[in-house]
Amino acid sequence: MIEQFLKDQQEPKAVEKVYSRLIDLLNTGEEIIYIAVQKKPLVNITPDCVAITNKRIFFFTAANLGLSIKFVDFVWKDVIEVKLKEELLGAVFSIKTLNGTETLVDFLPKVQARKLYQYGQEREQAEREERRQRDLEEKRAASGTITSEVNRFTNPAPSPQPAAAPKPVEEDKPDELTAKLKKLKMLFDNGLITQEEYNQKKLELLSEL
Repeated sequence: MIEQFLKDQQEPKAVEKVYSRLIDLLNTGEEIIYIAVQKKPLVNITPDCVAITNKRIFFFTAANLGLSIKFVDFVWKDVIEVKLKEELLGAVFSIKTLNGTETLVDFLPKVQARKLYQYGQEREQAEREERRQRDLEEKRAASGTITSEVNRFTNPAPSPQPAAAPKPVEEDKPDELTAKLKKLKMLFDNGLITQEEYNQKKLELLSEL
């Protein structure tokens, strides 16, 4: 069962302990991708471990003199930076999250640290693109509301003229026009209308004076 996580000379007992804990922590559709085991110089009785799944990254450390194991986990969408620093006695793998938290494990075998870093980079880039798309959609949604308001101002529905004298121009007309022009400029700046559309609607607004 754990053989697939021993291909890079990971310590079998450490992997078995982490694997048995992970099985109880996995969510629906979550799969274990890789497990890396710390290899400290001289004494390596209770090594730290890093495990990555398709949804999260886990950092495991021994507790109670090695009798138990504790962990901290982060979902990939909260990870904004993955780092790898290779040293003489192994490598340091670290991550940074949206709230500024930094977590690391040192003395990792370089081949294991590189695989963590490779997958972490892929996830980091994928999540960065998803965040960019979400921000873009939110921006478009906000601009869509402004577009509706500008269309309402620039394309008023025709209404029958009353027989009475025409309604006098309201005193705050200049303020209304200024607001409309600002919203129209915002649409243009956000790339939601072309230069030609901007100029046309601007002339329509100015013609109301």
